[in-house]
Amino acid sequence: MAKPSQPYRTVDTRPSKDSLVKPGELVDLIEVTPLTLTDRRIYNQLLENAWEAIDKPVLHVIAKSDLRGSHNSNDRVGESIERLMSAIVKIEAVWDGKPAIERVQLLGGNLEMARADGLLEYEIPPRLRKIISNSTIFARLQREVMFALSSKYALTLYEMVQKRGNLRWRSSEKFSLEALRGVLGVPKGKLTSWSNLRMRAIDPAVEEVSALSDYMVEVQPIKTGRSVTHVELRWWRKDGEATGKVERALQFASTGRKAKAEGRTEEVAPISTKPRPGWLDQQGVALKTQTYETARLRHPGYDIYYVEGEWRSWAAGKEPPADPDRAFLAFFRKFAEANPI
Repeated sequence: MAKPSQPYRTVDTRPSKDSLVKPGELVDLIEVTPLTLTDRRIYNQLLENAWEAIDKPVLHVIAKSDLRGSHNSNDRVGESIERLMSAIVKIEAVWDGKPAIERVQLLGGNLEMARADGLLEYEIPPRLRKIISNSTIFARLQREVMFALSSKYALTLYEMVQKRGNLRWRSSEKFSLEALRGVLGVPKGKLTSWSNLRMRAIDPAVEEVSALSDYMVEVQPIKTGRSVTHVELRWWRKDGEATGKVERALQFASTGRKAKAEGRTEEVAPISTKPRPGWLDQQGVALKTQTYETARLRHPGYDIYYVEGEWRSWAAGKEPPADPDRAFLAFFRKFAEANPI
């Protein structure tokens, strides 16, 4: 009688020169202590460095210079290590066949050499080692993309999509708004309304991940009554032409990071901005290109097309303005004052 096949374990997956492996349980976790973009990048590097023996009770050593990325300060590395040590995360688990919540620390004790070119010795906490050892789902992260993404929300969304991208019969997943906020690491008391969460965190992350990764991504709101209570995350793999655009976008992002690290400015072709959505065409003709650019410059972080939709809904039934572009910018200013992010 043939023995039942054993599930493929995450720890059996090998990193490559261009990518690293992250256990799925460490992707969809909820941060009790919010982390920064730098913290998340450094933690991914610590996992990669420890991977060969990550489920073993051993110490791991890495050069601090390998963790600095595009900046030159050891202070930032030390601050990230301390935040990672104090961070507590919640992971969905099963206990006696029933759903449970497991709380673990991300990083154990460590020893850091004082010299700038020194080493960092660290350990993975025992309970976390057990979780990683039992993991059967993982995300493969492209190192270049990880360093190109410019916000912690974008990096987290990228990891979520990479974890799910190869699922054979699935291309979407629903989350409660509370669950999504937790996974993204939105601090308590911040971005409390759906409009602020969407404009400040979700839409910029979706645009960046769609531009720099191998997948196109959407996050669609789902209402219960009049309020947004859930969202649906959708993803699909790009075709050949779109993949070529990703490579060019990554080249531009890499050039920009290098210029910033060297303390010089350099004109870098930007990632193309999100096109005006089709549903707005039904509400009126597009405004001037410079009007949209002015709105972006005056009100960074806002979804200008969402605000345009709000303006057109407000103006419906009123006398058309003599100068729609000026009227929109005036409305945008009042909207931003009433809905700060």
